[in-house]
Amino acid sequence: MEVSPGSSEHSRIAKQYARAKKQKVDDETTKDTQRRKESQFKASHLLLIAFFSWIFLLHAAGIYLFTKGFLLTRLVLGNKSECGKPPIATYGQHRSSYVDGCWHPKTFEKAVIVVVDALRYDFTVPFSGPAHHFHNAFTVLHESAVDTPQNAFLLPFIADPPTTTLQRLKGLTTGTLPTFIDAGSNFAGTAIEEDNLLAQLRASGKNLVHLGDDTWQSLFPGYFDPNLTKAYDSLNVWDLHTVDNGVTEHLLPLLNPTNTAKWDIIFAHYLGVDHAGHRYGPDHPAMASKLHQMDEVFREVVQSIDDDTLLVVMGDHGMDAKGDHGGESDDEVEAAIWMYSKKGVFGRSHADLVRPPKTAKERSVGQIDVVPTLSLLLGVPIPFNNLGAPIEEAFIGRRGRNLVNSAAVNALTAAQIREYQKEYALARGLDDSAVAGPIFLWNNARELWRKVSESHKLDLQSIKAASLASSDYQKETLRVCRRLWARFDVPSMIYGIEVLLLALVSLVLYARSTKTDISKDSRRLLQGTAIGCAIGTLLGVAIGLLLPSLLLIDGLLLGASNGWVGGFLFTTWKISFNLVNPLPKSLWGWLALLFTLSQSIGFASNSYTIWEDEILLFFLSTFAVLSFSSSAHQVARIDRILGMYQSLIFLILIRLASLSRLCREEQMPFCRSSYYASSTSSTSAPWQLLIPYLLAILLPSIVKSYYRGTRSYEGSAAFWIGFALRVGFLGSAIFWTLDAADDGDWLAVESGTLKTSKTIVAQVVLAIAFAAGTSTFIWASPCIKVETSPHLNIAQNSNGGVVPKAKTITILGYANVHGSRYFLLFTAWLLAVVLLQKPMGGGTLGILAWQVLTLLEIVDTNQLSQSAIGPTVLGLLGSFHFFKTGHQATLSSIQWESAFIPLKTVRYPWSPFLVMLNTFGAQILTAIAVPLIVLWKQPPKKKAILGDVAKAVATHVAYYGVINLATTMWAGWLRRHLMLYRIFSPRFLTGAAVLLVVDLVGVLVAIGGIRPNVLSIAEVFGWE
Repeated sequence: MEVSPGSSEHSRIAKQYARAKKQKVDDETTKDTQRRKESQFKASHLLLIAFFSWIFLLHAAGIYLFTKGFLLTRLVLGNKSECGKPPIATYGQHRSSYVDGCWHPKTFEKAVIVVVDALRYDFTVPFSGPAHHFHNAFTVLHESAVDTPQNAFLLPFIADPPTTTLQRLKGLTTGTLPTFIDAGSNFAGTAIEEDNLLAQLRASGKNLVHLGDDTWQSLFPGYFDPNLTKAYDSLNVWDLHTVDNGVTEHLLPLLNPTNTAKWDIIFAHYLGVDHAGHRYGPDHPAMASKLHQMDEVFREVVQSIDDDTLLVVMGDHGMDAKGDHGGESDDEVEAAIWMYSKKGVFGRSHADLVRPPKTAKERSVGQIDVVPTLSLLLGVPIPFNNLGAPIEEAFIGRRGRNLVNSAAVNALTAAQIREYQKEYALARGLDDSAVAGPIFLWNNARELWRKVSESHKLDLQSIKAASLASSDYQKETLRVCRRLWARFDVPSMIYGIEVLLLALVSLVLYARSTKTDISKDSRRLLQGTAIGCAIGTLLGVAIGLLLPSLLLIDGLLLGASNGWVGGFLFTTWKISFNLVNPLPKSLWGWLALLFTLSQSIGFASNSYTIWEDEILLFFLSTFAVLSFSSSAHQVARIDRILGMYQSLIFLILIRLASLSRLCREEQMPFCRSSYYASSTSSTSAPWQLLIPYLLAILLPSIVKSYYRGTRSYEGSAAFWIGFALRVGFLGSAIFWTLDAADDGDWLAVESGTLKTSKTIVAQVVLAIAFAAGTSTFIWASPCIKVETSPHLNIAQNSNGGVVPKAKTITILGYANVHGSRYFLLFTAWLLAVVLLQKPMGGGTLGILAWQVLTLLEIVDTNQLSQSAIGPTVLGLLGSFHFFKTGHQATLSSIQWESAFIPLKTVRYPWSPFLVMLNTFGAQILTAIAVPLIVLWKQPPKKKAILGDVAKAVATHVAYYGVINLATTMWAGWLRRHLMLYRIFSPRFLTGAAVLLVVDLVGVLVAIGGIRPNVLSIAEVFGWE
């Protein structure tokens, strides 16, 4: 049968149509599948962000509960001392008040009270040996105290830690001891609402004027004459002169006789000495210049005041050898106080006491002692909460014989302290046994004073005994109050530790106990935890309502946290992720556990905590040696050589980074600082300015070499690493050169011009890092290049014939498509953090970046991408380089000046953000690098990539969680240890801050950065 040509053509067309239709259906099915997988990825990614956000909230809740019970608190009483109600009758006094003063005859009508921030005592006394820059520059105080002792006295003025300006001003105006939390009416604000010196002066009708540090404005809003007051920003530690010049320009005219009627009390606060210390350190020509300026100012002020005006100059704290403060070292607490009057009313009780003490270890007075002293000298009641004692030199009389007056002021102060003690015990529900010692001493002092005041004949021995008894009572009460306010809320501390432990258990289960891709079941997990949280919250609220000892907010947090973790554990068990024993299965896993636990256990020792950087150096060196040995046993020759080579580089780099060192006080004399120009400086040495330039030249080339190893130096990588990153590092180098030129007056250019220039340079660098760098990462295509052979290849078939072969397509960078693209995000943040470090710190972070690359190669050659060792070593690196960038676990090591690198004034929230980047830059960078453990040298369609990244991040966070839990538990256990507030408490606070920062960076940057990375690669290669 013949088939017509038309029929054959129709059949052919029909087959073509069918094939085309099938292809279309297949294409649409494929597109639907790809869209579905993309939607699943985005949903899983959002759920992972929710999970790690939950971990952050758990950590925050645990830290809050522990901190609430751990940090010292005191109850702020709202009682006010009243002029008409003196606490005790003084000798010869039968009226409720004096016409010329309350409780005690006033000595002065006016006062100029000046705070020279960070005025250390040894800045004010002569020095005869090899002098530092801060010696013999501020001499007027000592000269006047020696030449005219009846007009002036100079004494060491000991601050109570923490030596921060805010806490010190509270003590200097209320007479109370500092605590971390002041419970009561001003709990939620910064204003001082308890009874204080300024409130008493204002109540007596005095017109108050404030000049200088604007902290006073927040502490005492509405107290000062707005027409005469001039406040200045206090946080720009790079500005040495604006505040001081402004204070002097307004102070001296007010002392002119034509203006003295406008004011009664002037509070002036100079900041230049403190800022010079922060910026340069005390042993620097800038400090000498600033002290000389203060000397000239106060010589002029002495000439300007009248006979009825009291002049007081005091430091609120000192500074350590680097110019920082906040802790409790001798240099930080030893300030100076000087009082001057042309009346000549001051005296000494013995001729040997005429000259000021040579050191701050002799004849010191507490800073809270200034409160009753000024109150009685100015004729106002002593603030109700005061615990200080009158300074003897102000009341003993010019001949040192007015024992009656000295005893009277001691009796008045003791009586007021007794009133406060009674009210505080009543408010706190304390029984007499808690204050039995002070009560006995008070009864004795009161009886002795009663006999003196009722006697018609002066008995010097009785007066001395009464005065001494009052002083003994004041000292004992002060000691008891320190003990009472060191009472810890142990249940709250236990609650906090429990929540932190539960969070750690959740992280460990999530990271190390699942075999499958847990990210796919994140929805069910979060549903279970949400239900558990709701149930726990209701139970917590109910318990909080039923138990008066438990605050409602604490019950809510505790219930929600326990319910959340309970829901997570129950859901994990219910859906059974093929759970496995979380204990390590390999040598590397055990090594990661050993590093973490060894470091954690060591925090029970103060010497271990002090030398933590050396311990971390040992751990990292050990890892390098073991990785070298492991690499030497690899089967593949390329893995063996590459692993050994990278391990050796890692070891060399860790030793090189260890050369950067900033010693803490407790490490001396066994440590030598190299981070700054000297151990007493806060500026970089000239040779250190070469480091940023070397970084700009070498680091981009080093990164390029690693990209070349996988043929990934293509696309955006070539532009960003080869050009933009190098330009950014060069801008950072230029900034620090301009900063050094400004510090050292190298250029004949106005300082304002240099400041503006370097600020602009810093802003440009940050724009390159965050604007250009982030945009490059988000929108860039994978770092690959597709090459196609231009001609048909020729090959022979089995019969010897020649046949054409299809064109060859080569994808350069295919083997590292995930890692090479994600590393761009790391370098963008690296650029920003390097700018905010001193040159030495920037160099160590450059070493850190190189170490991250070597670690990635070690992990790859030893097949350790699923092991806990990678994220753990990154945690060790972050902790180690925290110390190598000029930081310690102390408040005084915070480099506040970093807030002003790209800014001229304080701006929220940017200034705190910049300080955070400076302080925790190493931990931030290593947290961002964690996904690279999984992504480095992985093909485009790697399975379970999101789940593997989540496990790595969870392992990294768990490392810091263990460290924080350990420092928290040891701080709680050692809460009565002598070194609690010098060593253990700062380490706990550092660990808590680092954990929260790593939590946020992990969820927002590391986990968040996976989304654009995977989407970009899937757009080219499709979904797995």
